[in-house]
Amino acid sequence: MEGTDGVTVGVLGSYGGRNVGDEAILTALLDQIRAGRPDTRFVVFSRDPAHTRAAHPDVEVVGWEGVCREGISAPLGRLGVLVLGGGGILYDTEARRYLRPARTAQSLGVPVFTYAVGAGPLTDETDCACVRTVLSDAVEVTVRDEESKLVLEEAGVTRPVSVTADPALLLEPGDRGRALLRAEAVPRRVRLVGMSVREPGHAAEHLDEEGYHQLLASVGDFLVHRLNAHVVFVSMERGDIRHAHAVASRMAAADHCTVLRGDHGPQEVLDIVAQLDLAVGMRLHFLVFAALAGIPLLPLPYAGKVFDFAQRIGAPALRGVVRETAGLLLAEVDRLWDERHARAADAAVRTAAMRLRAAQTAERLLAYLEAAAPGDRHPGAPMPASTAP
Repeated sequence: MEGTDGVTVGVLGSYGGRNVGDEAILTALLDQIRAGRPDTRFVVFSRDPAHTRAAHPDVEVVGWEGVCREGISAPLGRLGVLVLGGGGILYDTEARRYLRPARTAQSLGVPVFTYAVGAGPLTDETDCACVRTVLSDAVEVTVRDEESKLVLEEAGVTRPVSVTADPALLLEPGDRGRALLRAEAVPRRVRLVGMSVREPGHAAEHLDEEGYHQLLASVGDFLVHRLNAHVVFVSMERGDIRHAHAVASRMAAADHCTVLRGDHGPQEVLDIVAQLDLAVGMRLHFLVFAALAGIPLLPLPYAGKVFDFAQRIGAPALRGVVRETAGLLLAEVDRLWDERHARAADAAVRTAAMRLRAAQTAERLLAYLEAAAPGDRHPGAPMPASTAP
């Protein structure tokens, strides 16, 4: 462990993968720990070190994918603690990849702190065994939603699992959104409805691509005609752009939509979302950003994490994104618009409560660091979770 001149914290997650949600988690995590303990040094283990260095020039960055145990042992061995997470990293075929370096850290005597992770689907025995081994030896296990807690318990994790909330909830909207939309040639002085679509991918393999493209095109046309709106497709990964164009190409009112193409970071995307009048989307962190900006939102659940967020925020929790739900979905969009002021007020209260829960993850980590390696805390930092009222 490091001495009182500062502790070195490693952070291992899906960072450098060009996913705005994951990058938002990393940004919020670093900000929270720095606010509570300014003397902290960070080593971020990244899938794309160049991307992470550009986004966070003040941290040490280490590439880990494709690196052997011997190659990763040196940077791991220098850590005071390895933070695993946050984000949805513990699922079939992927969990083992993230947990191998975590287990190496433990074998070197470096404690692992599981930080507001998402888990599931998790049924493969190899992945379940890795989860049981690493997390049962972790100093603390926190997850971002109730379903993830259930998944880990069913996988056999013996450590207590605490539910907090997604770290990205601690970001704050800024004032750059209007300029960013102008740079993308989005019309001014019109009602803007944001939409987020995604590729099927590992987390949504059951999605019928043709079916949900057509469904969302119907929603887009309804938004244009019902609200006299311009639809703005907000991509949270570069691959989302192709699916946004596929949806737009099926819209009768395709001339009333814009697919954003800029390579925007999390703060920029949050600022853009803050300029919207309504948000309809699949991606979890697009919905998180809408909640932070106080924008009425309609989640389109494709996975448990989105359904869980819909319940927490008090939004309609539709079951699935399939063509057969078109009538129900359009009715919910209509109702959301009519009730937007009351919905936004209720969501603001719920979002504030989730932000408090999100802050608990950092408080728990700060409390652990203080116990393991006492150092100077920032005078405005939250009290450790063990002493907070």
